[in-house]
Amino acid sequence: MNPYYAGILLGLVLLSAMYFSGRGLGASGGLKYAVVAAVGAIDKTHVQESSYYSQYFVNGESPLKNWLFLEVLGMVLGGFISGAFSGRLKFKIEKSPNISNKTRLLFAFLGGVFFVYGAQLARGCTSGAALSGMAVFSVAGFVTMISIFGSAYMFAWFFRKLWI
Repeated sequence: MNPYYAGILLGLVLLSAMYFSGRGLGASGGLKYAVVAAVGAIDKTHVQESSYYSQYFVNGESPLKNWLFLEVLGMVLGGFISGAFSGRLKFKIEKSPNISNKTRLLFAFLGGVFFVYGAQLARGCTSGAALSGMAVFSVAGFVTMISIFGSAYMFAWFFRKLWI
């Protein structure tokens, strides 16, 4: 897709999310709610005794009813449906011919772990902190976006051999 059209569509999705839900986009918190719900399903007494976990089960509500979890679930289902209709639904590992599938999957997993951890420390991911933050002219949104692109540019030099 043309990146300019994709940018316009992303802006319209962000505007629609703010208009209809009163919130911007965000994804990193959805995983947190899924993990908290899993901990609650496995050990209810631990959840009741923990000051951290108990705040997610107020009045017996499930964390899976949180809008962030439902948004992430909708993105996964929407991506699956889109891939199925367009004939792109297949398992494929995109990588340089110079590395193995195992190395690619390991680095993808580690990148995901570091990104989610960083998003929790920063109190938002690229969607929540950067896009939604910049949409409302938040200084933190601009700092987040500059940090993301700056660090990606800096680390690309070190990891370029994985792709060349």
